[in-house]
Amino acid sequence: MTDVNTVQPTEGPAAHRPPSMADVAAVAGVSHQTVSRVLNDHPNVRQGTRERVLEAIEQLSYRRNRAARTLATSHSSIVGILTVGSEFFGPQSTVLAIEAAARSKGYFVTVTALDRYDVRTSMAALNHLIDQGVDGVVVVAPFEKITDAIDAANLKVPVVVVAARTSVPDDDPARYVYVDQREGARQATRHLLALGHRKIAHVSGPTGWFDAVERKIGWREEMSAAKAPAIEVPAESWLSPSGYEAGQRLVEQVGAGEVTAVFAANDYLAIGLLRAFWEGGVNVPQDVSVAGFDDLQVSNYLIPALTTVRQPFEEVGQAALNELLSPDQGNSLPRVTAPTMVIRASTAPPPSA
Repeated sequence: MTDVNTVQPTEGPAAHRPPSMADVAAVAGVSHQTVSRVLNDHPNVRQGTRERVLEAIEQLSYRRNRAARTLATSHSSIVGILTVGSEFFGPQSTVLAIEAAARSKGYFVTVTALDRYDVRTSMAALNHLIDQGVDGVVVVAPFEKITDAIDAANLKVPVVVVAARTSVPDDDPARYVYVDQREGARQATRHLLALGHRKIAHVSGPTGWFDAVERKIGWREEMSAAKAPAIEVPAESWLSPSGYEAGQRLVEQVGAGEVTAVFAANDYLAIGLLRAFWEGGVNVPQDVSVAGFDDLQVSNYLIPALTTVRQPFEEVGQAALNELLSPDQGNSLPRVTAPTMVIRASTAPPPSA
């Protein structure tokens, strides 16, 4: 290990304050500017010098004064994230992906979660993030009223929204990044049609959510192309109890042969369906096939394992951060990533086949 100076303040005010960049420079025997270059990962620093500075930082337990850096550079290196409750798998997976991407680029993340999904609450949350001096905001709250809140808040920092808003006005201040929800629903519906199903019900997500709208559109488009009837069963929420209630309503139709497959708007709804069908004496997939959306970790361990649509959350998180940090802050076309179909044991040809 490279030796460094061991000079540290032992008395006076310096002995009772946190170590500064100047202290690191003194211990490492380099200039203040060299320490700054090492902290900012500048390439023009010799390896031996870099190692001395890093060792001095460790020896002194030095931590950067981010408040001072913000004053000097007008940047806080903090990204704000506005999201929904922790019970929603897709948004929370996206938040974790954004946080990992931000950390890899030297940014910190501050997260605010909404407890109500209205314009007023969303505006207050956005202003709360701005008051913390964030360099930009990523909104992972894919309900329709969030766009009204962004417009009304008149934010002065870059904003990226992770939501499947396929029609974006030219004057929209935000950029959009999302997984192609409509294509994912098409994939699930095409899979069921290819198995021979024509009586495919859709347990749709709650009203006012971009993803629910897009998934329903994708299902309807494929059913229309196949000249098959569109049987929609609306769900009040994204959670399993709503799927369970929908399943109870569908048991009789499945028994009468009026429904042979169900495409649920997410895996939580599909899990509720599986429970309702089991209680109603309906076998999956012998009597009815079930497909979901999201690919929860548990979905592969259900009985039967759930056929579903997988979303590339890491890719979306990285794309959202790249859009936020892009030097071109003008309005741009949405960044869209593709989902993939994961076929498991919960889908099979209809009973008549």
